[in-house]
Amino acid sequence: MKTEINPQESTRAEAFRLWMTSPMPMVTLVKTLDVSRLLRASRKMGVKFNTLLCWCIGRAASGIDEFYTMPDAGKLYRYDRLAVNVIVNNAKGDINSCDIPFSDDFQQFNRDYLELTAKAAAECESRYLEGYMVIGTSAMIGTELDTIVNQYTDQFTNPMVMWGRYRKGLFKTTLPISFQFHHVQMDGGHAARFLEQLQNTITNI
Repeated sequence: MKTEINPQESTRAEAFRLWMTSPMPMVTLVKTLDVSRLLRASRKMGVKFNTLLCWCIGRAASGIDEFYTMPDAGKLYRYDRLAVNVIVNNAKGDINSCDIPFSDDFQQFNRDYLELTAKAAAECESRYLEGYMVIGTSAMIGTELDTIVNQYTDQFTNPMVMWGRYRKGLFKTTLPISFQFHHVQMDGGHAARFLEQLQNTITNI
């Protein structure tokens, strides 16, 4: 559910005052993650690496309160549910956007991921969820990337996690992750905690 809240009665009051009207309120942090265990788990479980990574992103975000509050059109909203958005290659050779509701149960998340992305790809239509705070993702696995800085539009204030192809080394597999967020939603410290939690979630999967 999505509920409008008074910014002055929230923990984001000062951030709302400083950044809501900023022409460029987005911040990007980059961290190289050790995804060795994630890669092994995806192969052992027979699931896609990116599906498992998206679940880890939702799991890490679900423990950080700031992810449930988001600015939109000059207002501040509180959510009680999270979703992860993925980009899908469709049957026409184009792309569509698809929201996957986050579930703490990976098997449920995987079922939803497979069903919803298959429909988006076959029907060539984007699929959006109402009442969810959506974390955007974009996997550009055609090449290895050091960092990604996304475009900014005031029509889109959601946090965004982006990555390229993982890098296999002699002893571990690494993946640089770019995390872009709206400064009204969270501060750098919250974002850094999210990236640390994401690494911990991957390590303990």
